[in-house]
Amino acid sequence: MTKTILTCALTGVLTNPEQHRVPVTPEQMAKSAREAFDAGAVVMHCHFRRQEKGFGHLPSWDPEVASAIVDAIRAEVGDVVINMSTGVIGSNLDGPIACLKRCRPEMAALNAGSLNYLRIKENGTWAWPPILFDNPVEKIQKFLGVMADTGTTPECECFDTGILRSVGLFHKAGMLNSPIHVSLVMGVQSGMPAAPDWLPLLVREMVQGTEWQTIAIGREEVWPLHEKTAELGGHLRTGLEDTFYLPDGSKTSSNGRLIEELAKVAIRAGRSVASVSEARKMLALK
Repeated sequence: MTKTILTCALTGVLTNPEQHRVPVTPEQMAKSAREAFDAGAVVMHCHFRRQEKGFGHLPSWDPEVASAIVDAIRAEVGDVVINMSTGVIGSNLDGPIACLKRCRPEMAALNAGSLNYLRIKENGTWAWPPILFDNPVEKIQKFLGVMADTGTTPECECFDTGILRSVGLFHKAGMLNSPIHVSLVMGVQSGMPAAPDWLPLLVREMVQGTEWQTIAIGREEVWPLHEKTAELGGHLRTGLEDTFYLPDGSKTSSNGRLIEELAKVAIRAGRSVASVSEARKMLALK
């Protein structure tokens, strides 16, 4: 089978570093990236956080912050693929566009459709006020235009089946070039469940030749989804953005430990882990 590209999602969007040990500062991000790289991850998916004391749980779209983090990772790890987030609610894209232009990452997430982003507690109350994660076509087109200018390959994040099918329509409309890169985001309560038996049907909906991975959100129950992904030829991603839990249900101590377990998943499926140069070739990065 083909080699498996391992991606580490180093930190999340709003996770409070005072409650969970997620990296925030450039030094922390670089150290965590090194641990993940040593365990086999060759792509680092980056969110950027505010650097002021007490505000590390909030996102930052300051290009100076983004540049400091990306530069620190590159200085620590060396040759690695940077994949940055662009997810933002609303029509003002100035922040992520400024970060794309400053950092010029090889890859960037492209949220490929809108979603009512919901989570409900056991008692029937909302975990947070219902949010519309709005990604209309004109917003997607604007991001694609900037990514073309910066030489950045889009990674289409799909939270439900309609969004996945829309990626095929974008391809037919000439918005996306081959090979297409898809991430199946599975485990968000209002999106696709982290259900391994969904994967064969989802893969069938992809444009032929698509490179794909799963983004499995949840606790230890996400690991069977990783196993099925590897068996079907998909690439693998994990990290403190996606889960805090190892396959045995214990809490991870680092991104490196999560990637170590992910590499074992690939090996059990009869696949080896791709190097940076092999990943670039497989993903046709510029």
